[in-house]
Amino acid sequence: MNPAEEYILRQAEPHRSMLLHLQVIIEHTVPQAALKFKWSIPFYFLHDQMFCYLNVPASKKYVDLVFAKADELPLFHPYLERDKRKKMRSLRYTQLEEINDDVLMSILTAAKKLY
Repeated sequence: MNPAEEYILRQAEPHRSMLLHLQVIIEHTVPQAALKFKWSIPFYFLHDQMFCYLNVPASKKYVDLVFAKADELPLFHPYLERDKRKKMRSLRYTQLEEINDDVLMSILTAAKKLY
């Protein structure tokens, strides 16, 4: 098992279930994305470029799915959290039931066209 998968399985519930679900959707929608462990978190790379990453912040209140080129996806900005980031934005989930697979797959499909 690689370190990225270990990170996901190490998380407490409900974060583990959310991360596993996101992993399945990402790998189904963008099968050419490579899961690596960079900067102590699971990171997906597409054509050797940062695509997105999964994170459970220290607060442990949510799961963050962060897109590297989200600033180039204005159609999806209403769904994405910006915080103080310049280019990256994220989908945040506190429960598995909050994950809207249709929205997630639409964002992933649009994002992979940027690479």
